[in-house]
Amino acid sequence: MNYESVIGLEVHAQLATTTKIFCGCSAEFGADPNTHVCPVCLGLPGALPVLNQNVVELAMHIALAAGCTIQPRSRFLRKNYFYPDLPKGYQISQFQSNEEMPLATGGGVDVPTEDGGTKTIRLTRIHMEEDAGKSIHQEDFVASGESLVDVNRCGVPLIEIVSEPDLSTSEEAFHYLTSLHQLLVYTGVSEGDMEKGHMRIDANVSIRPVGETRLGTKVEIKNVNSFRNCQRAIESEIQRQIGLLETGGEIEQATMLYDPDRNILRAMRTKEESDDYRYFPDPDLVPLVVDHAWVERVQNQIPELPEAKRARFAEDYDMSADQIEVLTAGRDVADYFEATVAAGVQSRIAANWIQGDVMRVLNDRKIAIGDLRVSAESLAELIGLIDKGDISTNIARTVFDDMVETGESPAAIVEKKGLVQISDAGELDGVIDQIIADNPDEVERFKGGDQKLMGFFMGQLMRATKGQANPQKASQLLREKLG
Repeated sequence: MNYESVIGLEVHAQLATTTKIFCGCSAEFGADPNTHVCPVCLGLPGALPVLNQNVVELAMHIALAAGCTIQPRSRFLRKNYFYPDLPKGYQISQFQSNEEMPLATGGGVDVPTEDGGTKTIRLTRIHMEEDAGKSIHQEDFVASGESLVDVNRCGVPLIEIVSEPDLSTSEEAFHYLTSLHQLLVYTGVSEGDMEKGHMRIDANVSIRPVGETRLGTKVEIKNVNSFRNCQRAIESEIQRQIGLLETGGEIEQATMLYDPDRNILRAMRTKEESDDYRYFPDPDLVPLVVDHAWVERVQNQIPELPEAKRARFAEDYDMSADQIEVLTAGRDVADYFEATVAAGVQSRIAANWIQGDVMRVLNDRKIAIGDLRVSAESLAELIGLIDKGDISTNIARTVFDDMVETGESPAAIVEKKGLVQISDAGELDGVIDQIIADNPDEVERFKGGDQKLMGFFMGQLMRATKGQANPQKASQLLREKLG
């Protein structure tokens, strides 16, 4: 029998706030365990939560960017369950029902299709909630049957973005996550750093015979921490379910964990229903009311989104489609490119430098372009030195590497190291005469028709001038002297 898969994704994204959702504790990553905590985080008696307004506005940013409808009234509820790293015994979240709406509903995210078109993956809702802590199972403690708990993450603000079951393949899921990540980072809603746990993915997977309209029994894959691992986990689960049905087995609703090292899934627990969490409105938090003026103000703050930026770049700049894709992948890189062009550099030249040398440094050092010590204006100044003939492109790359290390201006580095390009014919004549005198055999072969030796002579010349000879001028003088 032929089967088709039906996939829905739930993405938890950490919001880029300074403090937590219901208290003033820092939300910064990497602090010493149990140092970013207070009575509110821990749910101690008498401690009252107060909603962080910035959390609401960031959640509204991504909701509006994805075409969602902001609900005029929503509530926070208590989701009750026991876990060692959840000291309160409940999580403050939102839930969709007729009485208690989440912050935003509807909307969608476009993904590319195999035929070159796009497919819209509908969103069910976007709601706000707080994160739980973290259980640490270190080897020396596990041996004694113990684990550690770090509650720094308790109260860190999250949004949960829930899709409709519109995804059909693991590849579509990968494209959906990539597009969603780009939206989150472009709007400044989340830093989107997967290594810091800024995005975590739950995948709901089911299969059914091709042509069937009813949904099959779904299995949830919990807490996947990378897009590729999510794709692999979904594919493994699809194959597992097909194997079960083909051998007469039955698919049970359950929650699974994915082991990326062994590419296997293991059961975590049988799936709870919403009733198991005993949701009820949090009595310490009033309903959230969002009026039209607030929505409009946030809407006006949303920057140019990736699709619109790609279209504008294609119209305004002389670049290839591949270059546009690279330069618009992140808003910070796109802004850096436009600042370089605004400083007087041709768009294609700016694109080549950013796609090449700039991205090389960012990847090698694993830094963002905002951490690069070479400003867009300094890069434009460096390219200007090439245009004026002061330095060659090869020397410019050496200067660029020095700029990355020191943050100095290109002109200062060129002057300090004496890297000005040699274009004076008189100065080059003497060097060329010496090379010709030192290589009589090669001269005879060149005059006999071996034109490939021009590369040899240029290499000798560049070596003798430490790469400072003007290539065009040097090549012209060489040919004249070699006849």
